[in-house]
Amino acid sequence: MNDLTSPARIGLVAATAAGRRHAHTVAAAWPHARLVDGETVADALRTAWAQCDAVIAFLATGAVVRILAPLLADKRTDPAVVVVDEAARHAVALLGGHAGGGNDLAERVGALLDARPVVTTATDAVGLPGLDTLGWPVQGAVAAVSRAILDGAPVRLIVDADWPLPALPPNVHPDAADPADRADPADRASSVGSADPDGGSGGVAETGYRLLVTDRLVALDERTAVLRPPSLVAGVGASRGVPAAEVAELLHRVLAEAGLSSASLRCLASADVKADEAGILSTADALGVPLVTWPAADLAAVDVPHPSEVVRAAVGTPSVAEAAALLGPAGRPGDATLLVPKTATAMATVAVARHAPRGRLAVVGLGPGAADLRTPRAVAELRRAAVVVGLDQYLDQVRDLLRPGTRVLSSGLGAEEARARAAVAEATAGRAVALVGSGDAGVYAMASPALEYADERIDVVGVPGVTAALAAGALLGAPLGHDHAYLSLSDLHTPWEVIERRVTAAAQGDFVAVFYNPRSRARDWQLGKALGILAAHRPPDTPVGVVRNASRPGERVHLATLATLDPEVVDMYSVVVVGSSDTRLVAGRMVTPRGYRWRS
Repeated sequence: MNDLTSPARIGLVAATAAGRRHAHTVAAAWPHARLVDGETVADALRTAWAQCDAVIAFLATGAVVRILAPLLADKRTDPAVVVVDEAARHAVALLGGHAGGGNDLAERVGALLDARPVVTTATDAVGLPGLDTLGWPVQGAVAAVSRAILDGAPVRLIVDADWPLPALPPNVHPDAADPADRADPADRASSVGSADPDGGSGGVAETGYRLLVTDRLVALDERTAVLRPPSLVAGVGASRGVPAAEVAELLHRVLAEAGLSSASLRCLASADVKADEAGILSTADALGVPLVTWPAADLAAVDVPHPSEVVRAAVGTPSVAEAAALLGPAGRPGDATLLVPKTATAMATVAVARHAPRGRLAVVGLGPGAADLRTPRAVAELRRAAVVVGLDQYLDQVRDLLRPGTRVLSSGLGAEEARARAAVAEATAGRAVALVGSGDAGVYAMASPALEYADERIDVVGVPGVTAALAAGALLGAPLGHDHAYLSLSDLHTPWEVIERRVTAAAQGDFVAVFYNPRSRARDWQLGKALGILAAHRPPDTPVGVVRNASRPGERVHLATLATLDPEVVDMYSVVVVGSSDTRLVAGRMVTPRGYRWRS
């Protein structure tokens, strides 16, 4: 599967002067994109197909289809292809869709060329998650089950644990069986046909569609799809020079005998001394998973059922395969269950552990308010979440981005701690959660209270956002061009004596001061006090900028000085930027020099 979210080799093919102009625009913006030439346009297109991860063709769609049709092999490995018309009015996601990156590439090309992205993938068009876009391998009747989800047909969801799945529409019904049965969905799905670990078709299910989420080999049919969660870790020990074929054969045999799917392998794990073992590395590469290694001391601390003094003498730990399988990628043996004890051949040893699912908490900064200042990563996390938690007015900004079936937990001002606790509780229950805040989630926002409650049972993802200070600074000019300090003037949670001490330190250090929460109806004197502290350390004509509703409706920019600023123009929707003694007004803009002129 191509991953075009990171730099990839993108081939650009054009036939006309206009097409080449558009191609040069893309190449100038993206260092990983290059114009591909050939004796004919068809030759250039075939070369780009063979050498690149994605192709942008500035050609007619029909021509591209006719040239590439004989080259199509597998949508999981074929390059993504986007076609742009002569006038660059449309960017058509022709191949690659959501899984191969074509839809995303069309969006990015459209943004760059001011073209309209044309995406025809059904799930993307209606805002539903494609089964092959969740980041996990999917097998079986993917197209049939996806079609059923789109059509609103009942789909039975059978999971083996509380995996952090994205929001699914109401017609996907969680299985109502006893939770005690969840450890073996293979048994509960046994009526759907003959077992086919490669995802082929068996007999037709007698009723409905099924979506299974499991690491076990299960019976499949024309109405069953299986998502493979990254639950398994294979610990591998080996003699020096072990052949890759021996490692791979042992691993696949062990998994098959245990009824486990190799598609759920999260990583291979071993001792540090095996980090360069070619046979293990080759096996990991062939499986498309990383090799994680641990120091002997860490492995020796893991309680295993079959320790060996011979192994201890050789590598400093009584266990490599079992201990490494239990440690997994994150070093948390308490999360794992050993499913397959160590099994050996002449030169290799393998053990397999299942690691419990972990809830996922994404702390998302939405930026200052404007949709075009919201990062693509923030949008992706919102669409990946099953539960979104936030202040009601911030959630109103992003409701159109949420998948059907997303559960929204909103609350009003002053409920920050309750929101943080609710988000962590949902993630701890195994769900995929997004906790949103304005600006950057880590700057006077929700990341801090949430992480105070989050423990090691959940994975936390931070999504940075454009802060109110940065948005205000861009409107004012360049007031943050040198050292600056962010300070909140709210004394609701911080004693004023502490705030006053910090403002004084910023004044004495001649920092540009950025005041958050500067003034409200209940707190109307703190700003004046803070400005007075700064005025004692810098000239009265020091520039001061006030930006209200930066990037939002009602945006207002006000310039004054320390001597002339009227605090009445400031409220809780404002950011106040007070310059240092070096800050000056240049053509009506606040500028804090970095000193380049002083060096000459």
